[in-house]
Amino acid sequence: MRRFRSVWKSASPAFSKRTFRRFFLLPPFRGRRKATDTEKYMKKVVAIKFRNGGKLYYFSPRPGDKYEYNMPVVVETARGLEYAWVAYPEREVKEEDIVPPLKQIVRIATQRDKDFYEQCRAKRPRAMQICKEKIAARGLEMKLIDCEYTFDGSKLVFYFTAPGRVDFRELLKDLGAAFHIRIDLRQVGTRDETKYLGGIAPCGRVCCCAGNMPEFKKVTIKMAKTQGLSLNPGKISGLCGRLMCCLGYESEYYAEAFKQMPKVGAEVGTPDGKGSVVSVNMLKMQVKVKIEGKDGGMIYKDFPVDELQFVRKTASSQPAPARSADKQERRPEKGEREDRKERMRAQAPADADEIFDPDDEGGDYDEYDENDENGAGNESAPLIDLTDLF
Repeated sequence: MRRFRSVWKSASPAFSKRTFRRFFLLPPFRGRRKATDTEKYMKKVVAIKFRNGGKLYYFSPRPGDKYEYNMPVVVETARGLEYAWVAYPEREVKEEDIVPPLKQIVRIATQRDKDFYEQCRAKRPRAMQICKEKIAARGLEMKLIDCEYTFDGSKLVFYFTAPGRVDFRELLKDLGAAFHIRIDLRQVGTRDETKYLGGIAPCGRVCCCAGNMPEFKKVTIKMAKTQGLSLNPGKISGLCGRLMCCLGYESEYYAEAFKQMPKVGAEVGTPDGKGSVVSVNMLKMQVKVKIEGKDGGMIYKDFPVDELQFVRKTASSQPAPARSADKQERRPEKGEREDRKERMRAQAPADADEIFDPDDEGGDYDEYDENDENGAGNESAPLIDLTDLF
């Protein structure tokens, strides 16, 4: 500082204090820092959920507001104003992960908003009871699951399950006359029914779909085969009757580990000699090998997979040769399989319990479409506006 003081004293009167600070005390100005490629395509968002265990949606934070976990907020959606909760506070996500348009949070819920939401919740039991009575009076084959009022109270939405399509036009008229607001009836699937109602899974914990899983993911019977689980439907099915969602949690690990492990019954080389694989443990990455001892007996010993010598499974660089047209077998369509089953039942003896079709792999039991929000094989019923009916 002594050097700076001497410079200040010897400076001319035109040499102002601002000029002195700029040239001697402040670091050199090199312009505004350029944003990196990653920062260019990142946006600050807040994750919002409309129910526990529900799907998460991104909204833009309101300037000046500070959000906390599970804080009630009011947002605008296609249905109007909605009451929701903060799932994750402000965070930066890639722009490609955001579904446009990115709307801004309207406000943090006030005490008036909370009281109005509680009033709407208090009306739900009565609405459920009235709807069940109307369904019973019409004799419709549908099971009512849940209902909810929109935040502005202008619409009442009922969720139900049914084995097929339901003609509920007359039911809509009855409900409209009873509530005097717009009514929506939405058909959901068995997976969504379990998600709404909840329950205890076979593992003893709360169902994943009702607790910690925002949205359904694809689950196939191949995942159970890769993990070496029993293919008994009673053991790998959840409360909804579909494949358990937890089968997909470790499927990627098992798929990678499966490529590094030898097949059961394969011949492998070990430090103690050649032997055949009896079983594999993918979690410990160990293989139990049966080796012939010196006295002629059989020895069973566990070896790490790194100590074995065998041909590992790798993706072939060349595609498999195409089968000739005369050798290709066309799998029968679903309708053809049903017709063949009917013919087999007609030809079967009277005391036959079950007809087995080798081409039938369980129908849609092992199939689930990840793009279907209502679960596998579910179709949402069309929404009808009461303004068209009255």
